[in-house]
Amino acid sequence: MYELIVSPFLGDYLVLKPGDSKGLKVPEHRYLELQQAATSDVAVPEWLCRPVLRHWDLDLSGQNASTALLVRDTVPYGYGRASYEVNMACNWECPHCYLGLKEDAGMEWADRERLLRLLRDAGVLWFQITGGEPTIDRQFPAVYSLAYELGMMIEVLTNGSRLHNPLLLSLLTERRPYRLTLSLYGATEESYDQLTQRRGAWKAFRRGVDAALEAGLPVELSVIVTRDNEHEIDAMYDLANSFGVRTREYNNMTPTYFGSGETLSVQALTRGDERGVFTGCDAGHTSLHVDPLGMASICKVARDKQFPVLTEGLAGLSKLGGIADQALLRQGGCSGCQLSEQCSTCMPLAQRYRQADAPLGSYCQHTPKEVTTP
Repeated sequence: MYELIVSPFLGDYLVLKPGDSKGLKVPEHRYLELQQAATSDVAVPEWLCRPVLRHWDLDLSGQNASTALLVRDTVPYGYGRASYEVNMACNWECPHCYLGLKEDAGMEWADRERLLRLLRDAGVLWFQITGGEPTIDRQFPAVYSLAYELGMMIEVLTNGSRLHNPLLLSLLTERRPYRLTLSLYGATEESYDQLTQRRGAWKAFRRGVDAALEAGLPVELSVIVTRDNEHEIDAMYDLANSFGVRTREYNNMTPTYFGSGETLSVQALTRGDERGVFTGCDAGHTSLHVDPLGMASICKVARDKQFPVLTEGLAGLSKLGGIADQALLRQGGCSGCQLSEQCSTCMPLAQRYRQADAPLGSYCQHTPKEVTTP
């Protein structure tokens, strides 16, 4: 198996090591040299060995370039990032989940394999695997393994409940993701099981996170703050800090992706309104999302205009830029808004709030904050 990935990425050329989010940048002529070396029976060039040894303490001197390097081809498509929901099923039943009703649906392996190769051919280098809970999907190991073999840098979004499984743990340690993002739903067994609505969820999470940390995997925590657990927010951060990993907070509850508003009832009273000003994004232009049935959209939120990517192929991806440009235009009550330059909510998300008949203040600055708490 290769040691490093060499890949074009949005006009640059990167040298990356699986399991590490930071890499090296090389000029085009060096990329072309490595591309030639990887198809020949020659050693890794010394000019690359020196920085690789400094950066990763990895000695490639004398190693054959064809086995040490996976050099990805340049492609005429500009999609450097993608997310893929392998399923919508989950072993938790969290009331804030944007998926709403969770269905155990997905493609057969042949179609998943075609999808992964298509995403590779579209240029996708940074690849997020999500769900539902992806690790309960019976084809997760195969999806993960093929994405890795194709030279993708992988992030997995998970509740961590199955990370103690020996086979899964072996897969992730032998073929390392650059990030495992685990959701933290409480600081105690009582609050954790209450929010996830599953007895034993806390114990499963603790076993999973402990196993991942012991294996040296690159864990990050997403601290989920809702009305049910905000009373122990300090304890949640104390727990997160005890793991010694990077932590971020998720506290803005949003409607489900199809516009129902039951998720908004668990908005924390003391959190929220912390999103920065929305200045645009790369959705549809350099990134995309694919759901469990192979329907492509510009992102996880804006699914109004999807198309079957396996049917339409790479040519179909050319639609996404136009869909994105249209989706981001100010529409409805947002047309002509005088506060648009300070707005923190993208239009696709604002439309979801409107579909859900959400209080205006949950996504709009025109209503004072103290009046808008759900």
